[in-house]
Amino acid sequence: MEPVVVADVLVVGSANVDLVLPVQRIPRPGETVLAGAMTRGPGGKGANQAVASARAGARTAMVVALGDDDGGALLRDALEGVDLSLATTSDAPTGTAIITVEDGGENSIVVAPGANGGLTLSAAALTAIGDAKIVLSQLEIPFPTVQAAAAAAKYFVLNAAPAAELPDELLAEVDLLVVNESEAEAIAGPDRSALLKQVPAAVVTLGGAGAVILTREAEEIAVPGVPVEVVDTTAAGDTFCGVLAATLAAESANDSITASDLTNAVRRATVAASLSVQAAGAIPSVPHGDAIDARYAEVYL
Repeated sequence: MEPVVVADVLVVGSANVDLVLPVQRIPRPGETVLAGAMTRGPGGKGANQAVASARAGARTAMVVALGDDDGGALLRDALEGVDLSLATTSDAPTGTAIITVEDGGENSIVVAPGANGGLTLSAAALTAIGDAKIVLSQLEIPFPTVQAAAAAAKYFVLNAAPAAELPDELLAEVDLLVVNESEAEAIAGPDRSALLKQVPAAVVTLGGAGAVILTREAEEIAVPGVPVEVVDTTAAGDTFCGVLAATLAAESANDSITASDLTNAVRRATVAASLSVQAAGAIPSVPHGDAIDARYAEVYL
């Protein structure tokens, strides 16, 4: 019997085991540097975003492929509060990410997709996608799977990371595009406003400087960053995306998302990202809803 999944936010995405190497600085091409003690933990853009959504208070489910290995078991345990009824077990190993984190908190990441590379959508997954308020996906899984999820969703949020040129057929299904500056340039060139020729709304994240909101109905809206002391930027963007989706799901009425809804969601997501960079790791750094709301009140209320 196929599972019945009810979710406000449904994440279609990747899950990886993160191997984190602290370094004084990220090596240049051809250079070898020595690292501190390696740590191993749960991560992957999809998993990070799903946990962020759940911790922010949304009923969250995930479509994900995990290996039948200790990495898959690690991730199942780590995806607290996330409905994994639609998770599948793959013959391929669980995805792996090797992350170097330098003293200033910046990171460099190499991903071996593993099971993520074979993720497809079952009939039950497509039904759940069609029922969810918000569907969120990224680009660490096959493009055809992202495309199928976008076509089935009522409101589709694409975090177009890692950076890639996207087919017009996929962009035509996107309701909200979330990208950083380099990802925006990969899609639309140096003028980020050109994104609106391809999608109705976009959020461009600017690291510690915050984010800007682009819509076809209004002028660009700037959301300033929240100044903090940075420990590790790993999963900051994923925290942003998960909390953004959760807040949109909570605030939207009658499947309609207004400019005000989007602005508030970006503000809350920015606050959440600022909290995440103050802790090390991916999923371990994702803040809970009470911490987000307390900091939000300090910044905006």
